[in-house]
Amino acid sequence: MMNKTDLPKWVNDFEVVIGEDVEEVAQNEFSEYLSSHTAASFEEGEVYSGAVIAITDDFVTVDIGYKQEGLVATKEFRNFDGTLKIKAGDSIDVYLERLESSMGNLVLSKDKAEILKAWDRISDACDQGKAVQGTVVAKVKGGLSVDIGVKAFLPGSQIDIRPVRNLDKYIGKAMEFKVIKFNKKRGNIVLSRRAILQEERGKLREETLGQIKEGMIVKGIVKNITDYGAFIDLGGVDGLLHITDMSWGRVKHPSNLLGIGDEIEVKILKYDSSKERVSLGLKQVQENPWEKVGDKYVIGTKVAGEVVSVKDYGVFVELDDGIEGLIHVSEMSWLQKVKHPSKIVNVGDRVEAQVLEVDIENKRISLGLKQLQENPWTELEGKYNVGQEVTGKVKAIVDFGIFIDLGEEIDALIHVSDISWTKKNVKLDEEFKMGDEIRAQVLTVDAENQKFCLGIKQLEENPWKRIEERFPVGSIIESDVMRVTEFGAFVELETGIEGLIHISELSEERVEKASDVIKRGDRVKSMVMSVDKEAKKIALSIKALGKAEDMENIKEYKAQEIRPATLADKFKGFNNDN
Repeated sequence: MMNKTDLPKWVNDFEVVIGEDVEEVAQNEFSEYLSSHTAASFEEGEVYSGAVIAITDDFVTVDIGYKQEGLVATKEFRNFDGTLKIKAGDSIDVYLERLESSMGNLVLSKDKAEILKAWDRISDACDQGKAVQGTVVAKVKGGLSVDIGVKAFLPGSQIDIRPVRNLDKYIGKAMEFKVIKFNKKRGNIVLSRRAILQEERGKLREETLGQIKEGMIVKGIVKNITDYGAFIDLGGVDGLLHITDMSWGRVKHPSNLLGIGDEIEVKILKYDSSKERVSLGLKQVQENPWEKVGDKYVIGTKVAGEVVSVKDYGVFVELDDGIEGLIHVSEMSWLQKVKHPSKIVNVGDRVEAQVLEVDIENKRISLGLKQLQENPWTELEGKYNVGQEVTGKVKAIVDFGIFIDLGEEIDALIHVSDISWTKKNVKLDEEFKMGDEIRAQVLTVDAENQKFCLGIKQLEENPWKRIEERFPVGSIIESDVMRVTEFGAFVELETGIEGLIHISELSEERVEKASDVIKRGDRVKSMVMSVDKEAKKIALSIKALGKAEDMENIKEYKAQEIRPATLADKFKGFNNDN
């Protein structure tokens, strides 16, 4: 073995051990040197420059001069559309998170390196309220990811002044933001676009309020929709567009006409500067369809439209945009008594009708459905004449009369008052049965008022027509008492013809109770005092009859007193004496 003193002098500079493997010693010394040098030069939490040497779907391999290569997640290098921002050989700055992972490689981050580099600039912008430029790169949970040199978070509530549903439309857009929160230690940055818009809105509001005047036509954007209308952004100022001012026609709900974000042209109807309230009109910037209604909808013309509303009293039909007509329930059928319009038509049905009336001032058009159908009343009026005798069958019995089927679409009515000239309180259900054949006379055929009336009693002469001839005033009548009431007694003069002897006319003596002096079934004589054939009343008197008889007796007595004596009279007493 060679002694150390036997080695050349220059070898001593390497401090090799005699008898040891020179190559092994040299390698150990180099490893110690490299390890000590690396530990001194590379520290976690610092930014280093490196070169991209390989790219896979998951990782980008970067060489920063350390003994191991580092890995950076590939997603940190992708654009919003998924394309890569880098290629092999590019020089980049990375943040050293860990010197060695479980796989033995460096753990690096490009995003954190950019954050550290941009931190001063972002911190300054946050402190001074300055805006920063950025591009929306992706949609993330709760908002958007924005590239402002580093990745920052834009919450959904901070995207716009109004709620935003579709976040996808912002991806790829470059905009200004304000930094409202950041954490250097965690590397979190929170942005707000809403703060920028609110500042702009405030400036625009002052400008808009200074220019607003009633009657102006302006453009605005639909900001919000409610049941009663929509709020329109006029440029920093919100105006209310009420549902009644949206269209000349019927609007079921504002959302059927407008959508959030729509740009529309409106008229300023009213502006209250003290309360900064603006009332808007959309229909006012459109032609009023009622201005031409008089020329288009002439009375008697046939029109068509869609049923848009059904009420108890009728249906509304949309004839044109902003023009509606009403078909009243009474104008739906000639014959059928319509209980509710829904029995005839429903919302959405398309109907034809006739214009009956046009009131432009009150914006009303009256329509008729039945007028387009053949009127059975007109045919009836031409077929039956007043006074004509007809025969039909009882179809229905009601409280006020009976309906007769004559084989027509329309049934005729015999009113209870036209059953008999003399019978009172006729019990129809006892007098008539369903299906009974009835002879009657036509009394009324009125198409306009829809009346078709018959009468049974008119087939006979009215017994009251010549009543004065049969019962003249002053005549004496013998009749039977039919009934006694508190105020007198009724006697039957003829079948169905009654006369009244009032309680005061029963006797010359005062009568307290009629039944005390007269009974039902009694046959009495009385004098006719008055006859009212219109009211069908005959007044009788027993008292007057008595006076008349007394007067007659007196007249006869007086007549005998003043009669000259005859020869026989003179000798009458003589003969008797003998």
